[in-house]
Amino acid sequence: MPETVTKPAGQRQGHFFSSLSGKVLALTMMFVMLGEVLIFLPSIANFRIQWFKTRIAQAEIAALAAEAAPDRILNAELRSEILKGAGVSAVSLKKGDKRQLMLRDDSLRMVEESFDLRPGMYYNTALDALAALVRSGDRTISVVDYPPNMSGDLIEIALHEQPLSEAMRSYGLRILLLSVVLSLIVAAFIFAALSRVLVRPMQRLSANITRFAGNPEDASRIITPSGRRDELGAAEQELHAMQTELHAMLQQKNRLAALGLAASKVSHDLRNMLTSAQLISDRLAEVRDPQVQRFAPKLIGSLDRAIAFLNRTLKYGQAVEPPPQRETLDVRALVADVLEAFALMGNRPALHNRVGAGLVAEADREQLTRILTNLVRNAVQALDQVAEARGGDVVVMAERQGSVTVIHVSDTGPGIPEAVRDRVFSAFRSSAKSGGTGLGLAISAELAEAHGGSLKVARTGPDGTTFTLTLPDPPVQIHGRIHRHQTGS
Repeated sequence: MPETVTKPAGQRQGHFFSSLSGKVLALTMMFVMLGEVLIFLPSIANFRIQWFKTRIAQAEIAALAAEAAPDRILNAELRSEILKGAGVSAVSLKKGDKRQLMLRDDSLRMVEESFDLRPGMYYNTALDALAALVRSGDRTISVVDYPPNMSGDLIEIALHEQPLSEAMRSYGLRILLLSVVLSLIVAAFIFAALSRVLVRPMQRLSANITRFAGNPEDASRIITPSGRRDELGAAEQELHAMQTELHAMLQQKNRLAALGLAASKVSHDLRNMLTSAQLISDRLAEVRDPQVQRFAPKLIGSLDRAIAFLNRTLKYGQAVEPPPQRETLDVRALVADVLEAFALMGNRPALHNRVGAGLVAEADREQLTRILTNLVRNAVQALDQVAEARGGDVVVMAERQGSVTVIHVSDTGPGIPEAVRDRVFSAFRSSAKSGGTGLGLAISAELAEAHGGSLKVARTGPDGTTFTLTLPDPPVQIHGRIHRHQTGS
């Protein structure tokens, strides 16, 4: 069949990020950046706190310097230099109940917001840090904390917020650049690992499915499992099993189609041959020889059944089995006819009809004959394999179990080979004999099911095999009879 070339799903779009690899890379970078953002927020908040504490430490030193001056008096120029060096506009210390303004810039404006850095006194530091990071104006703020050198009980400073915002933006930019570089590095490693562990095996599965779909009948396209022991390895094993089974089914389907076509052609010519044989057999019936008179009816009956079957095959183009035409049959007599046909074939195993007299079954005569013929033929062929080593027996028994007729066909052959026991009723897959098709048992099982019964292997082993055929009687229309009785009809 012509091969359809189809690109794998990941290659149907031109954009890289529409493929599985691109999506994995994008998600990896996104989550790494999200992790960097989660790290950035507490980092920028901590930078702001440390910036404040640095200013407080410098302000405390400036306050101590001012306190050490003669008469604690500093000229304006020196005071301005000290405040500028500390980076603050005012410093006050609280000792006990006394609070003293140690240094103050003359240009100090009104404080717009205060922040308390004492443990347990400041909250929302991340939000305050983000606000300071994006704020463009310059405010005067105050910060309260414990003096790091314990020069008092409390220290409060006033300062401009713009230097803090500029320092935070510079720090944030460095963190951003570092985060981008780290994200790319980490994303590259994660992507490489995920690509090797997940993406490439998934692409291999996808490509194999697409390639196999192009020509499922090509056995070379069946995936070869890599031997992985994870979920992808299990998926490969299941895909291999599924493709192998599908390939076998397609092979069988093609074989059945070819066989159907060949059977139609052969049936046409074979029907003509059998018609000629039927005419000759009719002439044989006129011969007065006792042996001929004994077997001629059986020959004529067999030819009639064969021609009727070939006619149905040619009419419908396939061997469609008609519904069973049930009648009351003498099972012992029917088994005798089947065994007698095999007895005419020369040196065969001993054939035993152990069906009790008077045992009847409600079944289609022709279909039951075909079932028993297939079963006896299989038993005879099994015994042919060991005939040189020892004699063999084929035994047919039957019994009634309530409304069910049970027929047993047993042989003393070598048993069914282990390799085909699970598919003994599958056409073209159950024959263990060279040149066999396995159709006989498949057809027999189909005919048994058409009767509402079954055909099963009761036992098999080195001592022989027994097939059990169950044929239930047709259901009785009890309700109709009751109804007719009640209405008096």
